[in-house]
Amino acid sequence: NQRLSFLPKHFGTMMMKAEQSIYHTLRKMSSSYEGGYWNFYELSNCGFYLAPDMDELLPIYVDGNGYDGQVSADAAGIITTLCVLNQLCWITKSDKTIQQYYLLRDYIVFHKEASEIYAAID
Repeated sequence: NQRLSFLPKHFGTMMMKAEQSIYHTLRKMSSSYEGGYWNFYELSNCGFYLAPDMDELLPIYVDGNGYDGQVSADAAGIITTLCVLNQLCWITKSDKTIQQYYLLRDYIVFHKEASEIYAAID
């Protein structure tokens, strides 16, 4: 039941565009990602992210900054969600979307792959 309300809660009317953008962005950044089930995470600071439900590492290449590395599916989801939130910030100019971006960015410091995530989004 919570899964059904997740996208409308966090993306509002942009939920379909945002969800498809997240899947498409990871497919573009990772040569080995071919689709699959995604987990939705809400953070204690009210941030959120989506991540593919996979056990293997994903190769990630970020065209915009040249980052090239391998990360867990969880870290790939954070990177991807941040990229899409960034795009939506520019499109919507919404204070809520900007806040969502920074809430997720604040969470990175606690992640075991923080240095890789920062490198990918820098």
